[in-house]
Amino acid sequence: MPHAPVIRSDVPGTFAWGVFHERHPALVRQVLAALPYGPTERAAVERLLEESTTGVLETLPADAPDAAQWLRWGEGRWGKPWGEAPFLWAESYFYRRLLDATGYFRPGAWQGVDPFAPFKATELGGTAVDGELAALDGLDALPHDRRAHALLSSALWGNRADLGFRITARADGTTPSDLLADDSALLWAALERADGGRVCVVADNAGRELLPDLVLIDHLLAHGLASQVGLFVKPQPYFVSDATMTDVLAALDRLRTAPSRAASDIGERLWRAMGDGALVVRTHPFFCAPLPYHDLPADLRADFAGAALTILKGDLNYRRLVGDRLWPPTTPFADATGHFPSAVAALRTLKSDVVVGLDPATLTRLDSTGTPWRTTGHHAVIQVAAPR
Repeated sequence: MPHAPVIRSDVPGTFAWGVFHERHPALVRQVLAALPYGPTERAAVERLLEESTTGVLETLPADAPDAAQWLRWGEGRWGKPWGEAPFLWAESYFYRRLLDATGYFRPGAWQGVDPFAPFKATELGGTAVDGELAALDGLDALPHDRRAHALLSSALWGNRADLGFRITARADGTTPSDLLADDSALLWAALERADGGRVCVVADNAGRELLPDLVLIDHLLAHGLASQVGLFVKPQPYFVSDATMTDVLAALDRLRTAPSRAASDIGERLWRAMGDGALVVRTHPFFCAPLPYHDLPADLRADFAGAALTILKGDLNYRRLVGDRLWPPTTPFADATGHFPSAVAALRTLKSDVVVGLDPATLTRLDSTGTPWRTTGHHAVIQVAAPR
């Protein structure tokens, strides 16, 4: 692959700079308002915010359970400004340090308390979700191809356009300019070729965005497109809304207790699928590592290598898959993902700078708009590649 610069957050005015100097301060205010943290936790969170914007990288406490691992990951970076570290690395470390500041890992009353749980619960319990789940009752009336398209589209767009809209609309509700690359036909073909093999799904967000992922998984199992689905989630709270096992259980409960008959049936099938091993929820420390998937550890690489297809959801997984670099956007997706050990599909709405796999005409059109099209979440890609 051609060389491309690693994205960093030390250039004022860039998206990455804005994450640290605008998004994180707003997030910190929300976290401290959402739970009644004490003076110790509040002071630690404020110190982290100051350090991450004007200070230098400090190591984790020596007694932190993963202190030695982070020392290795950060070798050569400690004592240097945060902005000099790769954006992906620094952003990951911010969330790890936020957990430390709120007492997530320390013995005490706040140990194990997800600082983002109030946000997740509010979203999952919102009235908008009721309408989306009710719309599942219309699934069986759709022709097979249209049903599959609606479910894939819902998993792609997450909460930008709800599941009910995807199912009931005559079209999918987006324009050709919204979907910048569409390999959906290749994705379904890969699943057909898999002949009921094992499929991996690497989750992104919890709450309202996890629900259509679970509905899509049910579709794969119920229609014989997968004999087993491995659903991979984060081992700890991460990037505000990323899904953990607790979030999977909450989403399943939301489905099972929904007034919608179709939703509750899906929830019950998935519950049984977990019990009989057809749906296996997995995690690994690497999913909260500050590293690209090029650096997969051997055990996780072997796990993915045995899959007929791995579906990666969301923006962060995309950044880790292709490398968080300023690649020329016309770089072929297959070139950027040739390291991955299985056939891989990315379902991603664009919320950061990195993107590959666009055709020159699309790139010219987007650049001519003069808008920050890479980071608004208004565009998406479905991209598929086989291993080399």
